[in-house]
Amino acid sequence: MLHYFIDARSWDEYFPRKESENPFPRTMYPDKRPVNLPRGGPWQYVETDWAALKATDEEFGGDYLVAQWVSKQLARKREDNKPFFLACGIYRPHEPWFVPEKYFKPFPLESIQLPPGYKEDDLNDLPPEGRRRGPNRYFAHIRKHKQWKAGVQAYLASIHFADAMLGNTLEALENGPHAENTIVVLWSDHGWHLGEKQHWQKFTGWRACSRVPLIIKMPDRKPSVCDQPVSLLSLGPTLLDLCGLPKLPQHEAPSLRTLLKDPESEWPHVALTHLGEPGSYGLSTRNWRYIRYKGGGEELYDIRKDPYEWKNLAQSVQYKTKLNALRKLGPDTFSNLIQPSIQSLPSLKWNPLSVDQKAPPSKPEGNPFSVTFINQSSEPVELFWIDFQGGHKPYALIETNKHYHQQTRPGAVWMLAESMSNGSRRLGYFTVGDRKAKAIVPKR
Repeated sequence: MLHYFIDARSWDEYFPRKESENPFPRTMYPDKRPVNLPRGGPWQYVETDWAALKATDEEFGGDYLVAQWVSKQLARKREDNKPFFLACGIYRPHEPWFVPEKYFKPFPLESIQLPPGYKEDDLNDLPPEGRRRGPNRYFAHIRKHKQWKAGVQAYLASIHFADAMLGNTLEALENGPHAENTIVVLWSDHGWHLGEKQHWQKFTGWRACSRVPLIIKMPDRKPSVCDQPVSLLSLGPTLLDLCGLPKLPQHEAPSLRTLLKDPESEWPHVALTHLGEPGSYGLSTRNWRYIRYKGGGEELYDIRKDPYEWKNLAQSVQYKTKLNALRKLGPDTFSNLIQPSIQSLPSLKWNPLSVDQKAPPSKPEGNPFSVTFINQSSEPVELFWIDFQGGHKPYALIETNKHYHQQTRPGAVWMLAESMSNGSRRLGYFTVGDRKAKAIVPKR
């Protein structure tokens, strides 16, 4: 349910056990990694890899064990007859895309088609912010190694596996004592680019990234389809509403109860997706998609005619009225971006240097971000950037027990040395990874 930590106080029971604060059940991974996609550099997420594993579901573990545990809860008759909330977090198709080989078989490599939303010149009519957000190193790296179709195959296999685990869970519900009085909600956290807009992964405002499945099954309602745009922020208010529980003041989104009753009900709301920097967002109405970037760039799509967002209409005089109307539906104030605390940042590895050793040259790749250098030694230290040839360029003097924020990129090497007054003896270096981090100069 949660990727990297367990909010233990919020749950009576959890699998794996909540006291461990570890949300990952036993999962089989290959001994030697990467398997199919070599790492292109420190910018690449280590889990971006895939393979069909010779294993049964039980041997693989992971989501199979989660579905098994959840199924046992659904099969149990609760003596107190009290209502309960049960969450089943299925990790796939989150990377890495390792699943048992039987889930690959329905998708033979020779039958794999490239994503229907892919268009080679799709970036030509975008504002500069959109053109920058599109192409990324992952897609270029995957194409370089001729792994595009293999990646799509592994993604489909991972979804097939997730569907099977969901099926196990729903079967347990149908055969258990709670089938007639349980509300079931299925949703995903985000979409995924498989080459659309020259992009791989997420982190964009386009529909390939922001659209998710959302299914709500009521015990007393016949199935129906609704194509109104809604937000996952409505899940909390909707479940409280359906269960007859009081509304919470922190819930900003509307309940979906009206649409569950009648999918054609009037729905004056829009669905918003905010990007990482305040001021950049995507907005969906029933037939239109509007994207605005912090720098003022805009995109407008008629999704009835253009579901893959190939033709940006924002600069067209013909759609000026529609553009103005959608602008008014978007937010005009934004909260400040809250940076993660230094304590919460992962630590870079400290590599000490002997007297005759030198730090390796930098090989920077990818987008810039901040690393916080923390001097825990008893003397001031000087920070140097190591250039492409192994030379060093001074950047800052960091006093003892102080920290310093430095913009950098994946693959950059930063060396610490004694301050100039002590002869600048080299102490050690850090190699920057793929995300914000802290770099602690140890005591000596």
